[in-house]
Amino acid sequence: MPDSRAVVTTAHASRYLQQLCKHWAHKFETEFTLTVGRIVLTIGEARLAAEAETLTVALSASDDAALAQLRDVVASHLERFAFRETLRFEWT
Repeated sequence: MPDSRAVVTTAHASRYLQQLCKHWAHKFETEFTLTVGRIVLTIGEARLAAEAETLTVALSASDDAALAQLRDVVASHLERFAFRETLRFEWT
């Protein structure tokens, strides 16, 4: 199962983590606190961790194509929530 991870610099990590989890809670299995979140989507799983100045996004999917799609979906949603700042995703 391929996986990918990005550490995004932002002072609003907890806010974005909660927004993303709440946004998808009606469609997917989600669980979250102020500092950690987990979302089980049909194409894979996203795990988020918020610290004071960073949001860590860890993704896993069944294959490389699904992982690429999951990266795009998660990043685009987070970028939409962060419209006042530019988030940088460097996936490893």
